[in-house]
Amino acid sequence: MSVPEALRVERAAGPEALRVDRAAAPEAPRVERAAAPEAPRVERAAAPEALRVERAAAPEAPRVERAAAPEALRVDRAAALEAPRVERAAALEALRDEIVGCFRCPRLVAWRELVALDKVARFRDEPYWGRPLPGFGDPDARLLIVGLAPAAHGGNRTGRVFTGDASGDFLWAALHELGLADRPSSRRADDGLTLFGVRIAAAVRCAPPRNTPTIEERDACAPFLAREMDLLDTASVVLVLGSFGWNAVLRVLAAAGEPVPVPRPRFGHGATVRIGRRTLVGSYHPSQQNTFTGKLTPPMFRDVLARAKELAGL
Repeated sequence: MSVPEALRVERAAGPEALRVDRAAAPEAPRVERAAAPEAPRVERAAAPEALRVERAAAPEAPRVERAAAPEALRVDRAAALEAPRVERAAALEALRDEIVGCFRCPRLVAWRELVALDKVARFRDEPYWGRPLPGFGDPDARLLIVGLAPAAHGGNRTGRVFTGDASGDFLWAALHELGLADRPSSRRADDGLTLFGVRIAAAVRCAPPRNTPTIEERDACAPFLAREMDLLDTASVVLVLGSFGWNAVLRVLAAAGEPVPVPRPRFGHGATVRIGRRTLVGSYHPSQQNTFTGKLTPPMFRDVLARAKELAGL
């Protein structure tokens, strides 16, 4: 083919090639434009679904947190309440060890040890404790009972206050009747006796000759009673057995800065006085001298004990 012929063919083909290109050119954008709206539609369709999932999950998370929060608070409150109880029990145990190891009063030390060696016939085969007596009972007590001192062949023998003698028999029976003890009698310190909301202590921790401590011995023992009462911050009521214990408790409260009235309240069976955050209730001591003569009868003691229980919220 000659050069002019080739040029004619190209010129003839040129417009056709341009037509093909022009036809294809609009098609490509149309395909892209058709595909482009589809992609946003897919994204737009997926977006609400994602939001719905997020919205569904969002309320669920607070619900889970809200449900967990009360449980955490309950655990925290339980732990907060338990901590003081554990600390109080540990402090009372430390005080117990200190009381048991006390030798402050030479007369009382000599007497308690002499009695432990020179036993009465009915207990000649039993070991004697022969040391001071710590408090006994519930470390979370709301009612504290304060007596005079251990009996020579009762607590001084068994190692627990009001245990193993007639005074204890009188006391435990009344406590049991009012639901404050799990049994009506107790003769041994290891018998499992349990008190409910009640703790018992003595103004003087060693058995004194003729059941009569001196004023000096009372004052030497006062720090033990003061510390026990301070640790028993749950005890809003103190039932005091006898005038000796009544005066000992008043002295402890006055020394602690409590607003003890002047003149000081007089002891009497059923006497009741509010001093600071505590209420004192008086009762005749359940000694044999009082119970055998009828000065203190079971109904009399039960009535006063019931009053103290009510005041303590037990």
